[in-house]
Amino acid sequence: MHETIRMGGIELRFLEDRGGTGGGLDLFEMTLQPNARMPVPHYHDSWDEAVYGLGGVSTWRIGEGSIDLVPGDSIFIRRGIVHGFDNRSDAPAKCLCILTPGALGPQYFREMAGLIEGGRPDPEALKAVMLRYGLIPVPG
Repeated sequence: MHETIRMGGIELRFLEDRGGTGGGLDLFEMTLQPNARMPVPHYHDSWDEAVYGLGGVSTWRIGEGSIDLVPGDSIFIRRGIVHGFDNRSDAPAKCLCILTPGALGPQYFREMAGLIEGGRPDPEALKAVMLRYGLIPVPG
């Protein structure tokens, strides 16, 4: 199972999803173009997230702190912790993301990509999709 989904300056390449792992995990490679960022910081109550740096530098806000993720480093985001990310550099950043148990699959990202296409997405529509999939937005 390999599927690539683009949302503005973010590209996700799904390697495994909850459907193929019996709900065990979601596994995807994420590439952030320069100045790309997560649209809305959020948290989730039902899964943990691990992120491994593959290339470039991405900046992750986790709780009250900020971490630059570089190749070979990893971060762990426990469920319930507010987080967000961006790429402040002038080069693409790439990381491997693992959600356990598998919770989103590519369908969440397909829906978000559909809302983000064309420029300025409706914040209420983004929030509704996030909540439906168990992500709780925390405007920053």
